[in-house]
This record gives sequence, C-alpha cells and structure tokens, in this order.
Amino acid sequence: MTNKIRKAVFPAAGLGTRFLPATKASPKEMLPLVDKPLIQYVIEESVASGVESILIITGRDKAAIENHFDISFELEQLLKERGKNDLFEQVRAISDIAHISYTRQKQALGLGHAIHQAKDFVGNESFAVLLADDIVDGEKPALQQMVEVFEKYQAPVIATMQVAGKDISRFGVIDANEVEPNVFKIKDMVEKPSFADAPSDLAIIGRYIFTPDIFQAIEQTTPGSGGEIQITDAMRILLKKRPFYAVKLAGKRHDAGDKLGFLKATVEFALKRDDLGEEFRQYLRLLNLGE
Repeated sequence: MTNKIRKAVFPAAGLGTRFLPATKASPKEMLPLVDKPLIQYVIEESVASGVESILIITGRDKAAIENHFDISFELEQLLKERGKNDLFEQVRAISDIAHISYTRQKQALGLGHAIHQAKDFVGNESFAVLLADDIVDGEKPALQQMVEVFEKYQAPVIATMQVAGKDISRFGVIDANEVEPNVFKIKDMVEKPSFADAPSDLAIIGRYIFTPDIFQAIEQTTPGSGGEIQITDAMRILLKKRPFYAVKLAGKRHDAGDKLGFLKATVEFALKRDDLGEEFRQYLRLLNLGE
C-alpha cells in the first residue's frame, strides 16, 4: 500500500433530482458555478493536492462530462483563428488537467456501491473520493488538508464541518475526540441522527481518503433502503479494524447540490472575481439585496 495519494475517484452517476428539470438531459455535475462546471472545481482541487490519476464514475446521459475534459479540436481551432489566445489556453488546459478515466455505475445503488466500481482502478493504493456537490472555498485546498493528516496518521480520513441546530439531522455525524486542533479520532459514525440523538455537531461532507480495505468493508455491508449500499455503513465496519480520523476543514463549504446553496455559491464566487465582482456588487446594491 502506497503512502502517497495519487488517485482520486469522483462518483457522478446520480440523477440530480434536486435540480430537475435542468438535469433531465444534462449532468448535475456540469452545472456552471459562474463559468466553470462544478466537477471542474473539484478536479482542480484534487490536482492541486497532488492527485495524478482520476476515475469518474458515470451513468447514462453523462457524456457531457467526458466531452468537457476531452480535446475539442474544432473549438480550439476557431479560438486560435480568431486570436482568442486566452480562451484557447483555458480550453486546452481543461483537457490537460490530469489523466482521467471513466467507468459506469449501471444501477444507482448508493455511494458505497459507486465507490466499489473503482476497485480495479485503485488496486492496492490509498485513494481519495470527492463529491462535486461540495465546493470548499479556502486558501489551502480541502483535499490537501486531509492528505497532510493521512500522511501523519496513515489511516483513513474524512472531512467534517460544524453544523448548528436541527440541520445536523441531514448529515452523517461523527462521535470523536479531538487529538490536535481541528483533527479528530473517530469513535463512531451515525447516519442522519435526530437532533436529540446526534453525538456531536460535526457533520461528514463529501471528501474522503480511504485505504484499499474499504472495498472489503463495502462487500460486507448489508444493503439498506432501495438496495443501496451506504458508505457510512461500510466505514463503520472498517472502523472496527483500523483507526479513522476526521479533519474540520478550513474554508467555506458550499452545498452546490442544493438549489439555494448553489445560488449562494454563485453569488459569492462571482463577487470574488476581478472581472465581475465590482459590477455585480453594484447590481446587488441596486436590488437592495432582494428587499
């Protein structure tokens, strides 16, 4: 088992029902956050964190993802002919970003099942899993923060954030002891507990670093509702055999898989842009912030 995180897996086979009808024929992962699709932000994060090879788990009607990360000869030729060199460089950089492979999850049987499709790709290496729904905006890439903890403890690492009040029941939640600032050793995990039963206010979000024995744990996991294999259940099986750690990420997490979260992320990312921010800020002031 290698100690370096070289590979990352991106489950992207979901139906995107929270964004219907926009996702009826277009992948949710391709929704644009200002001018880049969600999945590109997360792939850029993984590459900035040292990832070299990427496997995207797709499904039916997801060809737009493959097309986006492929060379677009006609578009590139047109941009060069029209002297739009900056745009040409942007477009070409997308196809050169990393070595990307694809495989299909033929049935939507849960996140655990999706991750299991990467077994042959991963081999005997530890690897990262990133969900495009979660966009983390911070000075240091979210995955890099986790890689540093993995390299120190040589154990699986999950990302967590504090969630106040009853919203905690929407997440998997950890029961853990803090072993250093913002790093926790996990005792247990609970999937979507009631507010009263939540063991902490630390919710699991869409970043994971797994050791390869997670696949055996997934194979031992009993399917739940709808035949789905939940990754939290598989992690609890593995937790009995090896330590697990969690990192409270530095940076702001946006739930871009939710309509309101996506709108908030769009506004905040636009306001940070040198080419858009000031004019957009003036526009929002004219609206009196929606009042």
